[in-house]
Amino acid sequence: MFEALSDRLQGVFKKLTGQARLTPDNVRESLRDVRRALLEADVQVAVARDFVARVEARAVGRDVLGSLTPGQQVVGIVRDELESLLGKTPVTLAGSQHLPTVVLLAGLQGSGKTTFAGKLALWLKQRAKRTLLASADVYRPAAIDQLERLAAQAEVGFWRAPDGTLPVEIATMALAEARRRGFDFLVLDTAGRLHIDADLMSELAELKRASRAHQVLLVVDGMTGQEAVRIGQTFAERVGVDGLVLTKMDGDARGGAALSLRQVTGRPILFMGVGEKLDGLEVFHPDRLAGRILGMGDVLGLVERARAAVDERDAARLAERVRKSEFTLEDFLEQLQQMKKMGPMEELMKMLPGMPKAALAEVRPDHDRLKRYEAIMQSMTVKERRHPRLIDGSRRRRIAAGSGTTVTEVNQLLKDFDQARALMKRLRHGPRGLAGLRGRMR
Repeated sequence: MFEALSDRLQGVFKKLTGQARLTPDNVRESLRDVRRALLEADVQVAVARDFVARVEARAVGRDVLGSLTPGQQVVGIVRDELESLLGKTPVTLAGSQHLPTVVLLAGLQGSGKTTFAGKLALWLKQRAKRTLLASADVYRPAAIDQLERLAAQAEVGFWRAPDGTLPVEIATMALAEARRRGFDFLVLDTAGRLHIDADLMSELAELKRASRAHQVLLVVDGMTGQEAVRIGQTFAERVGVDGLVLTKMDGDARGGAALSLRQVTGRPILFMGVGEKLDGLEVFHPDRLAGRILGMGDVLGLVERARAAVDERDAARLAERVRKSEFTLEDFLEQLQQMKKMGPMEELMKMLPGMPKAALAEVRPDHDRLKRYEAIMQSMTVKERRHPRLIDGSRRRRIAAGSGTTVTEVNQLLKDFDQARALMKRLRHGPRGLAGLRGRMR
């Protein structure tokens, strides 16, 4: 998401910062390219026009044109305005003093409401909130069964109404059940339609009233482009929306909906869905997204992913083992599995500031090879992983057979591991050790 927009904007700014001197004319010319890039990314025309007008008003001012680094200052202005467009500061899900806090999910069919309900329940559970999931979608086949499976995966509460219960009655009964069982949150999934119609809006208004919803979250498919803006406007006007959720933000859509929705609806974006798994949910941070779009990375986001995937005590233990040159295949396997939890390596690299696209292509990992390495290490005994030198010819044949690989691949893993361990040993000695390593590699 946003890759095409990011590439275009970085190209514009590279040309802008390369100018020896900025004038109102070349600033306006560059901003025309910015406007074109926004429109190609499916940002609404009025939003793109207003955005460029605000940037231009600041960029052609005396302070910028007379500064020593005018091009960089214009990039800074674009970042500031991009953050303002996205909401400036993150907004969290508000709880109610009167439990349970009722969160009503609205949106069109296929927007990802049910999956988001499971993700939100897990997110709340991680914050020590007891959550009950319930569904008022009596129209889509297996919708309630899907929500029940998600509740089981997240290990949160679930309540199912008797067959034949009307949606409004489900809302009333689910609220009573959540109160009776002492839940902190009730997340109520609702039915969608393939398009906006009067019946959908009337039912949502009734469900909002019957459930006494504290928060109505509109779930929008981030890949719907300009249509997402019209959907957001209509729901905000006819039902009332407290917050927005963008799903499928790990896809290859152009991403303009995220840049338009908040401006058009006047409602904050709370979450982004980034994958089908229940842990694929991110709190929406305008400043971080602006940084990603402009190629400035998202270091805080990377740190948060690392903290979620890596136990601090395990990390400290590993650091001590590396320091003492005790790094084993067991540690190697553990690190590989933790990296998988953090997400695809390509996504992690994009979060590093200043990472050029060419470098990303060069460091793209061979995922099939890493999978084979994981299978090989899992086919070893604990003793073999801790003492790789025990792995002789017969053991290598057994490991290859058990992992569905070849002896050559087992040999390659052991060779790569030896090289990694040698590098770690050199790193302990600082620059002098690295110099010695370079000398041996020549």
